[in-house]
Amino acid sequence: MSQGPGHNGASEAIASDSVGQSLRVAADHRRSRRTQRLRKLGLSSAVLVVALAVWWLVTRLELVPALYLPSPGAVWDAFVQSNTCRDLDSGRTVCGEQNYYMWEHLIASMQRIAVGVGVAVVLGPLVGFLMGSIEWLNTALEPYLNFLRSLPPLGYIGLLIVWFGIGNTSKYWLLFLAAFPPIVIATINGVRGVREDSIHAARSMGASRWQVGRHIVLPATLPEVIGGIRIAVGFAWTTVVAAELNAGLPGIGGLAYVSGQQLQTALTIACIIVIGLAAVALDALLKHLGTLLVPWYGRA
Repeated sequence: MSQGPGHNGASEAIASDSVGQSLRVAADHRRSRRTQRLRKLGLSSAVLVVALAVWWLVTRLELVPALYLPSPGAVWDAFVQSNTCRDLDSGRTVCGEQNYYMWEHLIASMQRIAVGVGVAVVLGPLVGFLMGSIEWLNTALEPYLNFLRSLPPLGYIGLLIVWFGIGNTSKYWLLFLAAFPPIVIATINGVRGVREDSIHAARSMGASRWQVGRHIVLPATLPEVIGGIRIAVGFAWTTVVAAELNAGLPGIGGLAYVSGQQLQTALTIACIIVIGLAAVALDALLKHLGTLLVPWYGRA
């Protein structure tokens, strides 16, 4: 029995209404997410303004000596001075702090972290895949991995200096040792979290070990690896001051340490703020990179 033109028109109207409703739902969802982001940003900004106001009020009323807590204006002046040149009374021109601008100190520290953490990013997943896939290897190495993870960086920085000197090599090793265990442990957890039925299904269809590892284990493990890298980078940033205690100039951690020793509290606080902001920016970059590499994570 043939359908008349009226029935076709009704079907098209229903389909059009369905598409329109879907578009409205999607637009409402985007609007809701935008509103939530604005609310979060507004709340964070309000907390920052209140914290700065309390800080300014405490220093304005001189409740704490300026040596221990300089005003926000003094910290800002120290930051500006560390990135500009100035003329001294003797007629000599000085640029930055400790013969380098602050941004040069920051870049020097980031280069050290890039080398130390970069090697950990390459070796960590490889070791983690092996330990997660081979049980006897995991049994043999896991106690030593946990031992290394539990050591504070200041506990072995002196030994690294004895072995490799006070140059950049000891700093690279320190940052590598700080970043390596979190990446390995995250990779092991990712490998062990792969569903066995997915592996068995792939093997039953004739997939080789290499194909199973590449197409099944690696995609399932990648979110854990990226999470481990984020943790490792954050831990490396907390280690940067320890890495630059000796011959750490140029370096933002070394500048913070030297300025603290010289009682330049405003400059020390400025260095701490820069270290924190750089860490937040780097973590946001890694988070965005993780979203690009594993867009399916959390949506299954």
